[in-house]
Amino acid sequence: MSRAMLTTPLVAALAMALTASVTPARAADIVDTAAQAGGFSQLLHAVRMAGLEATLRGKGPMTLFAPSDEAFGKLPRGTLFKLLEPERKAQLVALVKAHVASGDYPAARLEKPKAKEYSIPTAGGPLTIKRANGLMAGAGKVVKADVKADNGIIHVIDQVIVPAAVAAALAKPLPKPASSKPAKKKKG
Repeated sequence: MSRAMLTTPLVAALAMALTASVTPARAADIVDTAAQAGGFSQLLHAVRMAGLEATLRGKGPMTLFAPSDEAFGKLPRGTLFKLLEPERKAQLVALVKAHVASGDYPAARLEKPKAKEYSIPTAGGPLTIKRANGLMAGAGKVVKADVKADNGIIHVIDQVIVPAAVAAALAKPLPKPASSKPAKKKKG
C-alpha cells in the first residue's frame, strides 16, 4: 500500500476531528439545563402544561427558582393534579410564573443587599428573598445556586412557591358544568 493512500484518509479524519472540536456546541437553555440535571420532571411538566416552555427557552437573561421533584412532593396531596386540570390553567400559569424573574440574579447579587429581607420582581409578582440560615426564595431554601444556562441562571429550591391567589383558588371546588340534559316537563 502506498504512503499516499494511508496519509489521505488519516489527514481527512484529523481535519474532521479538529473541525468538530472547534465548532461550538449549542448551549443549553434553562429548560434543557433542568432536563439534563434531572430531578425536575414535575416542574418541566408544569411548564409545558402552562404553555411556558417557549418563554423559558427564549432570550434571557432570566432566573428560574426551580423546585425539585422532592419539593413538588411536599405539596398537599392532589395539588399538582388539581393544577393540571384544564379549568385551572390560569392558576398553573400563575404558579410557574412565580418562579421566573427577568434578569440575572446570581446568588452573590441576591446576598448583597443590606436588608435581610426584600423582594425581586417575577413574572408572577414580587418574590420575597431572605438571608437567614442561607438564602430563601419565598418559602423555599436555595439548596443549589447558580446553575448556568445559556439564557439565564437556575437556583434549585426545596419548596414550591404557591402564590396566595393560587392557594385560594385551589381551596375552592371547581364550578360544576351546566347540565346538558333537557329540563323535565311538569305533568299536569
